[in-house]
Amino acid sequence: MFDRVMMVDWSGGNDRGPRPTRDAIWIGETGRAPVYCRNRQTAEDLLSKRITDALAAGARLMVGFDFPFGYPVGMAQAICGGGVLDLWDWLEARIEDTPRANNRFDLAGGINLSLGTPGPFWGNGLKRDVPGLARTKAGYANPFDDRRVCETRSRGTFTVWQLAGAGSVGSQVLMGLPVLARLRQRFPVSVWPFEPVDAPVVFTEVWPGLIEPVVRTTEGIRDAVQVDLLAHGIGRLNPDRLEAMLAVEVPDARTEEGWILGLGFEEELQDICR
Repeated sequence: MFDRVMMVDWSGGNDRGPRPTRDAIWIGETGRAPVYCRNRQTAEDLLSKRITDALAAGARLMVGFDFPFGYPVGMAQAICGGGVLDLWDWLEARIEDTPRANNRFDLAGGINLSLGTPGPFWGNGLKRDVPGLARTKAGYANPFDDRRVCETRSRGTFTVWQLAGAGSVGSQVLMGLPVLARLRQRFPVSVWPFEPVDAPVVFTEVWPGLIEPVVRTTEGIRDAVQVDLLAHGIGRLNPDRLEAMLAVEVPDARTEEGWILGLGFEEELQDICR
């Protein structure tokens, strides 16, 4: 079904320096050792090169990213007046990102203000105050669900609305979706589960927590271990088993939220990733 599989452990923070470290971006691929990327610009360049290489070789490629592809129901329509992939483009047009700084907190505060509520985003990680964005959840109100359905069915996940502190996956989403939007504009990409997986390149959402028992018994930098195990494990799956994972039925009303590849297949994933 796929000739190559890549897995990406993302980061919403700034440049992490030249020395490979944890809590940074790591990219794993079948047949290759994991690669450390010190910032999102380096990661986007490497992803572009790997995708270009796969297309030139006539290979089908799956790329999994460890951050949510969508928000709880209603977010996309409320913010951009369109669907989930329209929201990707909306964010790409507004996020400003350099290795040392970005505007994710200001954009999140602006979204809160536009909705007229002290939410949905929270967690200002800057020293200065950000209009519309609280530092904590004190006085917090969210016009949307706190979690997506898939997050209520998997252990260890975090809410997409938290932008700072431990488990601030919300920053990864705001800084990751614009990169995916640009890659989608440049290359023939299908985004699962929003589109049929018939393009040469398919983007999927993954959650390394599904293979946590394997990860915690494997030595090395955790981020690198996760992408290495997932890339090589999913790359070894029989095509019919991977097809079954991709064919999972997402609740109709929740399709716009996205889904985690392998959710409900945890034991099978753990076995193939050992």
